[in-house]
Amino acid sequence: MRKIIVQEFITLDGVMQAPGGPEEDKSSSFGYGGWTAPYFYEADEAAGEFMQKWMKSTDILLGRKTFEIFAAYWPEHADMWPGINDVAKYVVSTTMKNADWKNSVFLKSVDDLKKLKNSEGSDIKVHGSGNLAHTLFKHDLVDELCLMTFPIILGPGKRLFDEGSFPAAFTMTDSLVTPNSEIFATYKRAGDVKMGTIGA
Repeated sequence: MRKIIVQEFITLDGVMQAPGGPEEDKSSSFGYGGWTAPYFYEADEAAGEFMQKWMKSTDILLGRKTFEIFAAYWPEHADMWPGINDVAKYVVSTTMKNADWKNSVFLKSVDDLKKLKNSEGSDIKVHGSGNLAHTLFKHDLVDELCLMTFPIILGPGKRLFDEGSFPAAFTMTDSLVTPNSEIFATYKRAGDVKMGTIGA
């Protein structure tokens, strides 16, 4: 069985929309695209090392919109992400059937996602792909979270978690707080949510 790891940039209020640039995702008139950029300009050595570890090439799983963004950029910039052109790129889409980016594999349904998770192979990382992430959370298909939280609140915007998420507990396995207040944290699945009464 393969691990599915959801790896995302988020704000304190959980927004994940368009972290990389103003034109990345303007849906719903989102006006804060590129909100991570100032922090990357000021990134320190420790954050850079942590980020390199997170960006180690593995097979990736993407929604259609994120795949289109990646496929338009990374084939010509692979020196910035070594190995990205060689790994498998799994794309969940009901409309796309092929792409020029090599090693692209197309999936159509939750059943396809379950088959992929139950197959043999390396870990699979999800980048961006908000709707896909919601589907994975809804069907309890997420084994780990890698979250880079930025010290801002945006209000509007697509969020990583919604009310359809399957209740799940996680435990932190690695973390870093940077000098400019970003928080890198890795969590692994830790069973069911437990409840009780404080002081009882």
